[in-house]
Amino acid sequence: MALHDHDLIPETAARWHAAGQGAALATVVETWGSAPRPVGSMLAISGAGDIAGSVSGGCVEGAVVVEAVEAIAEGRCRLLEFGVSHDEAFAVGLACGGTIRVMVEPVGREGAGQGWDATLLSELVARRADRQPVAVVTETADWTRRLVGPADMPALFRRERSGFDPEAIARFQALHLPPLRLVVVGAAHAAQPLVLMARTSGYDVSLIDPRETFATPARFPDTPISHDWPDAALRAHGLDRRTAVVTLSHDPKIDDPALMVALASEAFYIGALGSTRTHAKRVNRLSAVGVSPGEIARLDAPVGLNIGALTPAEIAVSVMAEMTERLRRPGTRPGLSRAAAPADTGQSGEAAA
Repeated sequence: MALHDHDLIPETAARWHAAGQGAALATVVETWGSAPRPVGSMLAISGAGDIAGSVSGGCVEGAVVVEAVEAIAEGRCRLLEFGVSHDEAFAVGLACGGTIRVMVEPVGREGAGQGWDATLLSELVARRADRQPVAVVTETADWTRRLVGPADMPALFRRERSGFDPEAIARFQALHLPPLRLVVVGAAHAAQPLVLMARTSGYDVSLIDPRETFATPARFPDTPISHDWPDAALRAHGLDRRTAVVTLSHDPKIDDPALMVALASEAFYIGALGSTRTHAKRVNRLSAVGVSPGEIARLDAPVGLNIGALTPAEIAVSVMAEMTERLRRPGTRPGLSRAAAPADTGQSGEAAA
């Protein structure tokens, strides 16, 4: 797994602490009105005031840094609240009037009574590196913490949203979910900008194409490439509910085996390049080999939002837009009834992982 620099917030805090610089973690725990960063967003602050990540912007973030440096010196956690009027909003990094609450926790000052235990933070970092879904449960009444997994709190992980426990108002649950993944099947021209855009958007991206002439490190630098047959490669890769699959080869011999595996998986987005006529032929082929109508209905094809895209880069934009909509607004996923759809996550349903 390759965590991206902007996601390495606990890792950065752990590194600063280990280097003797002092560190604190700040987390958005509640928002009302406008807030540019969702609940669960994190900021790491060193004892010297260096920062990584974001909880807001402008004066709000500056104030959090000041409070965090004091918390490091004192070894005591604090809950901060920032509220602004519509007229003041722009100056403090909010799009319009709103309120946010931020939890600030120093690292390695547990002996003083409240801070993060450095060993527990190291365990969190290790689980994230192993791509394990994990949540940090913090009791703000006494500042005790524990790590839990999906087996401990299945409802929380299904909801995929950080926040205070509705049954225990002083218990904050911060989700750390594995990075999203995109598997591109077919090293077509549109695959090149799509790989770049997806990586910039925080996805771990890999490419599958048995045609070694097309799928080369020169065309796709810094991208894991598999030349295995797509069905075998996807089974080895593992497709979970945080994975998207896009087929771009426009060759049924390559795309169809990949789609058969993807449609039987929990992948949240499955898109296939091709015109409406091409897709009709694809549906007939998949039906003939036993893919069920319900599985076929999950397929986004022709791939991408209909924005009139013509160039490879424009096609990649349309795919990223559609993929984002399917992720953030699960009720839009094809083949999924409204009753069965997961909750709409709005702007973002995740902690900064």
